[in-house]
Amino acid sequence: MRNILVGGAWPYANGSLHIGHIAGLLPGDVLARYHRAVGDNVVFVSGSDCHGTPVAIRAKQENERCTAWGKACCKKTPREISDFYHEEFKECFQRLGFSYDVYTKTSADEHKDFVREFHRKLYENPYVYEKEAPQAYCESCGSFLADRFVLGKCPKCGADTRGDQCDACGSIPEPETLINPVCAVCKKPVSFRKSKHLYLAVTRLQNELKELVDDHPGWRKNAIAFTNRYINDGLRDRALTRDLEWGIEVPKEGYEKKTIYIWAENVLGYLSASKTAAEAGNTDFHELWGKDARHYYVHGKDNIPFHTIILPALLLANGGGWHLPDRIVSSEYLTLEGRKISTSQNYAIWVKDLLDHYEADSIRYFFLANGPEKKDADFSWREFVYSHNGELLGTYGNFVNRSLTFIVKYCDGIVPHGTDNQDIDRQIDHLFVSAGGQIENGLFKDAIGEIFEFARSANKFFDTKKPWITRNTDKAECDNTLYQCVQIIAGLAVLLWPFLPFSSEKIFGWLGINSKWERQSVPGGYLLPEIQILFQRIDKKVIETETEKLQEIFI
Repeated sequence: MRNILVGGAWPYANGSLHIGHIAGLLPGDVLARYHRAVGDNVVFVSGSDCHGTPVAIRAKQENERCTAWGKACCKKTPREISDFYHEEFKECFQRLGFSYDVYTKTSADEHKDFVREFHRKLYENPYVYEKEAPQAYCESCGSFLADRFVLGKCPKCGADTRGDQCDACGSIPEPETLINPVCAVCKKPVSFRKSKHLYLAVTRLQNELKELVDDHPGWRKNAIAFTNRYINDGLRDRALTRDLEWGIEVPKEGYEKKTIYIWAENVLGYLSASKTAAEAGNTDFHELWGKDARHYYVHGKDNIPFHTIILPALLLANGGGWHLPDRIVSSEYLTLEGRKISTSQNYAIWVKDLLDHYEADSIRYFFLANGPEKKDADFSWREFVYSHNGELLGTYGNFVNRSLTFIVKYCDGIVPHGTDNQDIDRQIDHLFVSAGGQIENGLFKDAIGEIFEFARSANKFFDTKKPWITRNTDKAECDNTLYQCVQIIAGLAVLLWPFLPFSSEKIFGWLGINSKWERQSVPGGYLLPEIQILFQRIDKKVIETETEKLQEIFI
């Protein structure tokens, strides 16, 4: 039994989740469910990123809106804003079937206590030093800005960029080096004020970070490419503290009016949340973070440096012998109907709205089978509806329901006796090995694609055997066919449980099986309960209706 940590990226609690978040995070739940089914000791954690400039600015914007409406009494603090979205996130993840052991928030006392203790030890090591440096300040907003909230032209390539990363050339510019820097919120020019801060000497860890990426060829290609680019271009030391009110207090004398920079505490949520999970379960926290554990980090492309450079640098500098990342499961970008998702323009599909109208397994299937795993992907309503009706319902749901309803109708709901088909058994056994290996290697599309190819062959098997004819001409042959179809359904339900837990759990209940990652059998003579339709067809009119809603945004 292996100790497995699966860490899903922490979404900013300053606005609702959209489909881009889900596309990048769903693989984490597949990994957690699979490793549990195999019998490993799994801790799956994540949480809401509540501190820093994004949340403080959202609170300021909403308060200004309230004042404009003459409702000053409804003003919200950053904590109230982040708590609101944290609860919304929790509900969305629960409805989508995310099986987190702990989903917490960076404003939780357990996280803050852990971070302060981690930083105390960090400051005792030679990788932390004091330095006075310019920090971006927006006179209009009346606040210091995090690097990502400074916009301008990249000094290296000239492209529009943020102060924390240039997507065009991959460099990480200093905000004060940007050409014509402006505030990302109000778009007005920013100034730079000198301020003393603690810095992490990332540059002194360059050899260790280079060795880390070189020793992990199994990371996603984009993670390897981006990390090598950052290292080759020259790493820069990063500020650990910031002149912001909303955050975790710095545990050092003389820094009482500053807070820990968000990037230096949110990634430590993997440690604090897993500690909480370990204390609540039967897991040894030190073993989970020991050398023999396996760690997966699941996130979007824009979060790569935080997991391949920032998190390892913090772990190394702390000196606690922490386990470094094993697998970086970093997705590419997701677009919407051919356009970039824009929350500021409200051009997005919000997860809470999607869940109100469509089945969770349908949403999961689309993004796992068609998501941005290795390259950018696009969500279109046409493809979503066709994916559901043609594959999920047409292939998988069709085989399950036609087989089981046939038994209910013509066999009084009793699974007929039959003999095992060695060829089918071999195919199922092979799938458990093949799909399992693909999941562990982050090849989710390949895994679910191979399973659905088997489902398509199962439909052909049913058609070829023609039980609707043999029930009158060769009852033994008909019984054998139906018995074998039930065994196939049992295999498919287990294989697809990490991907499609809701439909699999329905079948588990119907067939009396469980999620254990192995071929399971249903005995002849087993009485089926009432069988329901596994998936409902989506009306094609949805395509036009939903697409028009998006088009109205640009009218």
